[in-house]
Amino acid sequence: MLGQKLVKLILDKEEDQLIATARGENRLPIAAECFRSLDVTNEKEVLELITEEQPDVVIHTAAMTNVDQCETEKEACWELNVDAIAYLIKACEKTGAYLLHLSTDFIFDGEEGPYDEKGTPNPVSYYGESKLAAENLLLESKINYGIARTVLVYGIAHDMSRSNIILWVKSSLEAGKEIKVVDDQLRSPTLAEDLAMGCYLMASQKAQGIFNISGKDLLTPYDMAIKTAAYFNLDTSNMQKADASTFTQTAKRPPRTGFSIEKARNELGYEPHSFDEGIAIVSEQFSSK
Repeated sequence: MLGQKLVKLILDKEEDQLIATARGENRLPIAAECFRSLDVTNEKEVLELITEEQPDVVIHTAAMTNVDQCETEKEACWELNVDAIAYLIKACEKTGAYLLHLSTDFIFDGEEGPYDEKGTPNPVSYYGESKLAAENLLLESKINYGIARTVLVYGIAHDMSRSNIILWVKSSLEAGKEIKVVDDQLRSPTLAEDLAMGCYLMASQKAQGIFNISGKDLLTPYDMAIKTAAYFNLDTSNMQKADASTFTQTAKRPPRTGFSIEKARNELGYEPHSFDEGIAIVSEQFSSK
């Protein structure tokens, strides 16, 4: 989803040239003219493509992000979340490209959130471990790099292949379903378009080091659900608060993360939408589909 938002953003800027990659065939119509097939877990393909194209900037958005899947498919998780970044670092060492890598709040244990960029990582899941390992590869490298850490990305994908908390709450309450929503976890939900803009600001400035690129509101999932219901004028009598411990999940989640984004605001000029504004944007995009 982030890749799709970046493609649209960058194609709209005439001063930039874009090469958009994905594994397999192109699935995004607007990328037809700039698409190249690439499996980032294939070291040979990565080195050949980046050596051939000689990009100034590489934005790496591919990852296994299903936290429970990472716990049960550790080898595949490590291949995509860690090995791939090692191959990209090697290619960028050869070509001199700046590498922008996407990371996550799940590198933290969630005991002291919200976090700034100086927070001490202590992941509680294999997904978090893999993303921290990728960050460490960059920290130990000699290339020019930036790390964009983000939180709970939501939005509308081109093919509607992904749901999000807004669409889930809307469809469930409209159907009269009873839903339980966690109220003991804290996040700063991030609109996909905002994350894309944050990445673009970092890439265009070749910003060095770590930046928190997330939404500006600190909310529980229950807070998000209440705001969604209010926006769509939905009855909340079927919605109940729930403790995270009542859900059976393979991987442990950090209870309270969320980010301070002051560094990104001050150094990049990054200014995300509020969650209320994000609901309206998602609603409009959903209606257009």
